[in-house]
Order: sequence, then C-alpha cells, then structure tokens
Amino acid sequence: MKTLVAEDDFASRKFITNYLSQFGECDATVDGMEVVDAFMMAYEDEEPYDLVCLDVMMPVMDGYQALKAIRDIEVEKGIPAEKRVKIVMMTALNEERNVKKAFEMGCTVYCAKPVDVERLKGVLQKLSLV
Repeated sequence: MKTLVAEDDFASRKFITNYLSQFGECDATVDGMEVVDAFMMAYEDEEPYDLVCLDVMMPVMDGYQALKAIRDIEVEKGIPAEKRVKIVMMTALNEERNVKKAFEMGCTVYCAKPVDVERLKGVLQKLSLV
C-alpha cells in the first residue's frame, strides 16, 4: 500500500506516518497544496497512491479544498470511480455538517481525532488496503 499523509501538526504527522509505514510506503506533507502536488506527481509517474489521509484544518489549502482538488484531477484524467484513491479525512471536527460535507465532496472514510489505530486498521482492511 502506498500512502500519502497530509498533516500540519508534527506529532500527529509523525504518529500516523509511523503507524501506516508498517503497511507500505508512506509519504507525508504539511499542507493541502503539498498533498495535491504530491498526488499529481505520483499519478504522472504512474505510481499513484492507494490511500490519502487528509487533516481538515491545514494551512495554505485545507483538507476540503485538497479533497476537491484531488477528485477534480481524477475526473479530469478520466479515472473511473472504482479506481480512485481512497481518502480518509482525519479531524477533530466531528459535527454532522462537517462529516456530511466531506462525504458529499468524495471522501471514503471520516476518522475522528485522536485516531484509534485499531479502528483505522479495521477501516484499511474493509477497503482491502491491508
């Protein structure tokens, strides 16, 4: 599994990257713009990510904007829905409107912080990523 993590908080980024590294290659970025750029480069290099973990509250471009940009790229490139990257939104913003917004924009899973690694592993298994 090839994973891209977008998290501006150092401790959270280190924690989630270390955890996901046991399942394969794991890259990390600190803002939404970097994650979109990394996603595009991997796609253009024909080594796309299987999973993108997005923090919602990030500088430069927030997680919702990054989610929209990634989904727009996939549509533009003609990637069929079943082959699109799995996107997990990770945030402390757990109000219903935030969850609904993320799913409407195309996220695969919405994960509350602090991240429960056993629950996350279960999600990865359900998505057939591990």
